[in-house]
Amino acid sequence: MIPRHPRRADQVFVVGQHYSLIEHEERSTATHNHEFAWLKEAWMNLPENLADIYPTQEHLRKRALIEAGFYDETIIDAGTNAAALRVASAIRAREEFSLVIVRGPAVVIRTAKSQSRRAMNKKEFQASKTAIMEMIAGMIGATPAALSQERAA
Repeated sequence: MIPRHPRRADQVFVVGQHYSLIEHEERSTATHNHEFAWLKEAWMNLPENLADIYPTQEHLRKRALIEAGFYDETIIDAGTNAAALRVASAIRAREEFSLVIVRGPAVVIRTAKSQSRRAMNKKEFQASKTAIMEMIAGMIGATPAALSQERAA
């Protein structure tokens, strides 16, 4: 962040000090809204066998993010497989959108990364959007291009 006012700049920066700056590109509202439009259309066209697994488009989006590798992971060592099963059950009850996996005595919790403007820059958002579009298009038997065009207008 570069302060807009000289006095604030004097408070934040030191004369003679070198600072690395990165370019921050704001993603457009249009591309953000486009994702949710095609996602709704895709969710409404899910095959019957997947409808119960993804009761809302938010369930679909978050699971697709996880499956595409856009997740945060926490691993809990519960000590035994039986304890891990109990821990996993409790976590599943609290974490509606997380993927909870038991691996022996360990519980792996994967939570979809936020796609908010604060959490993802333009490049990361586009990569996640493309990845989940490809995944979801395959689930409903469409191509990513066809899915993208459905709500691009």
